[in-house]
Amino acid sequence: MELFFNPFDNLLCILLGISFTVWFTLLLVFIIVPAIFGVSFGIRRLYMKTLLKIFEWATLRIERGAKEKNHHLYKPYSNAIIAREPTSLEEEIKEIRRSGSNKDLDSASEFEMSDIFYFARRGVESIMDDEVTKRFSAEELESWNLLTRSNNNFTYISLRLTVLWGLGLLIRYGFLLPLRVTLAFTGVGLLVFLTSVIGLLPNGRMKNFLSEKVHLMCYRICVRALTAIITYHDSENKPKNGGICVANHTSPIDVIILASDGCYAMVGQIHGGLMGVIQRSMVKACPHVWFERSEVKDRHLVAKRLSDHVQDKSKLPILIFPEGTCINNTSVMMFKKGSFEIGATVYPVAIKYDPRFGDAFWNSSKFGMVSYLLRMMSSWAIVCSVWYLPPMSREEGEDAVQFANRVKAAIARQGGLVDLLWDGGLKREKVKDTFKEEQQKLYSKMLRPSWTPLTT
Repeated sequence: MELFFNPFDNLLCILLGISFTVWFTLLLVFIIVPAIFGVSFGIRRLYMKTLLKIFEWATLRIERGAKEKNHHLYKPYSNAIIAREPTSLEEEIKEIRRSGSNKDLDSASEFEMSDIFYFARRGVESIMDDEVTKRFSAEELESWNLLTRSNNNFTYISLRLTVLWGLGLLIRYGFLLPLRVTLAFTGVGLLVFLTSVIGLLPNGRMKNFLSEKVHLMCYRICVRALTAIITYHDSENKPKNGGICVANHTSPIDVIILASDGCYAMVGQIHGGLMGVIQRSMVKACPHVWFERSEVKDRHLVAKRLSDHVQDKSKLPILIFPEGTCINNTSVMMFKKGSFEIGATVYPVAIKYDPRFGDAFWNSSKFGMVSYLLRMMSSWAIVCSVWYLPPMSREEGEDAVQFANRVKAAIARQGGLVDLLWDGGLKREKVKDTFKEEQQKLYSKMLRPSWTPLTT
């Protein structure tokens, strides 16, 4: 039996070998090695500036095309209700009573049929401009960023824009996506392998030093897998050992964004699958705080584990996202009080993403983790700013809820976010009866100012 070798097959194998060699050499020289030493060649920032110029040109083309074809330009959602100065329930109801009667009703304490209009109006306002549920949908853009997911109509304004969009699609899925997937697997693979090896070393300074260097290197590789361009402000306020770092929560990649600039002890529930493998390897090298599913709801156990961790000043600061869910980069919602009851120093951090390059918000009710990561890796880039705020401690006479609200207000103010009192749990749950009862009590007190609950 004779074997025939096609010279073209040999040539193809040689070319593939050369391609893979060049590919991994570029990864090693321009991405992995700079990640190890924490340096940057400025390529990502040049890439960001180039994208901004392209977006500006595309926006001008859209405006011209819309004028020529009488198309309606894309307008971001605008509130149908004009915002008013906040007033109390009693003041608004008195105003309604005055408008419907010539009598002086300032001192009236009886029920009036016109009172119904206040509650009806508030209900309609909530439907038209619900400040809670709109925080769980993608942030609106002022202009198109050449991503179909932003606005389908933009791709049909002109032939030039359609060609530009197609070229961008080819670049994002043909070049950037394979590159980013390769980097992601490299970063995660190195994290699992190296932390497992470091876990074999005896506890001591050398183990802690190597663990921090490995974590930083791997997270920086993962940051490059998203082409993340991060600007850190006020680094002198970075969290220190024995403290708790709290930040607003937009995406699962918040962890990578922060951990690429400093080491933290993570807190979370133990998972299975790939995530479980990563957790088990990480805890061998660094004392992270993982909970079993049955332990998560035990508030006292969680508080004790966290308290024991922060009391040891040799351990890394704990990273916590007190909102408990992802919000769409426009606001900060209620902080759970658990992490503020411990009594440790709190280091607030504000994170704000630039949605022009890619939407970092994770709508977990719409996208699974894999599809979300695919969207992230097929975006143009992830651009964000991180502000380290001065450390804050619980003041005398201040309870955990008040302390949490003070920290939340500071984060919202620094990040340019809306400070909301609503619980992020409303993303999946109905409004608690206590909120309804609170409004009923306010109305009852207005009708009967001197009324007090009966006591036995």
